Amino acid sequence: MKTQETIAGQARQGDVLFERVTQKPARLTLVEPENGHYVIARGEATGHHHSVPASAGLLEIDEGGVMYLTVEELTAVEHQEHAPIPREPGVYRIRRQQEQMFGHWQRVAD
Repeated sequence: MKTQETIAGQARQGDVLFERVTQKPARLTLVEPENGHYVIARGEATGHHHSVPASAGLLEIDEGGVMYLTVEELTAVEHQEHAPIPREPGVYRIRRQQEQMFGHWQRVAD
């Protein structure tokens, strides 16, 4: 099982970074839960996914595709190949790691 990195206000699980923010954009769309969980990111190769229980809060997305997780109660972000990372109540902006390949940027495939 891979470990995660944590620094003040941030936590990384694989290719997904959670950054604590003080507010979120005004125009967001609610992401629908799947089988009682919000799926934050799916692995392209394995089908594994980063997720949180839907009962823990809300997952929303802005017009540019950036996700915001509002955690209402202590919860953990789960993934089949990474250690769970606890998230305290608050708002988190979610970013995907990118890499430059052949002169253009793309998301890292997990």
